[in-house]
Amino acid sequence: MTQTAKLIEQLKRELKARGLTYAELARRIGMSETSIKRMLASRNMSLERLDQILQATQIELTELMGAFDREQARISQLTLKQEEAVVNDPKLFLVAVCTLNLLSYEEILEAYELSEPELVGLLARLDRMGLIELLPNNRFRLKIARTFSWLPNGPIAQAFKNNVPEFFANPFAAQGEALLFVNARLSLASRLALVEKLKRLAREFSEQQHEDDHTNAAHREEVSLLLATRTWHMKAMATYRRKGTKK
Repeated sequence: MTQTAKLIEQLKRELKARGLTYAELARRIGMSETSIKRMLASRNMSLERLDQILQATQIELTELMGAFDREQARISQLTLKQEEAVVNDPKLFLVAVCTLNLLSYEEILEAYELSEPELVGLLARLDRMGLIELLPNNRFRLKIARTFSWLPNGPIAQAFKNNVPEFFANPFAAQGEALLFVNARLSLASRLALVEKLKRLAREFSEQQHEDDHTNAAHREEVSLLLATRTWHMKAMATYRRKGTKK
């Protein structure tokens, strides 16, 4: 990602943190909301346009530049103890996932049965963990790196694994849904290349969420993407494998 693209990404985060919608930004600088979305999604704008946006939103350029340094301090994982604390408190787990899904304070209150004091308390706990930074008026900013992930086989990953049957109890037939399962015999080199492709797809999935984060929550659905690959021979088939052949 170029330095300009990184700067625009920081601008988008700052707009979100301040509760400024693309519609409001468009009104302030005399552009259409569609043009704003297209410009920010492409991460391409002139210095004159950037200066116009900064003046209209009262965001200082130094704030965006300083965000580059803060990015280095962003956390990429929680500790085992922190994950245990999150998964052992269903409401904290819920709010943690909501913040990672880029829901605002108001959107969380509207979607879930939480009182305002309760939600503020849960956000404060996430702030102490370093997951978010609480801002005035109950705004908050994520403090996680773009590479953030739950601990491999940790408490939260295990919690999701325990609910995999629920995930698959679905025909995957609705618009925007798909279930693809394929089987092949691949060399180690091909398997390693496949893993890298899956990692890229996961990053693109995360980027798509950031592109949609200014869309009203009512028009965004919770979406889960399950990516997995491993060597596997079904027991029903492995039973007939000849002795001495490679597993």
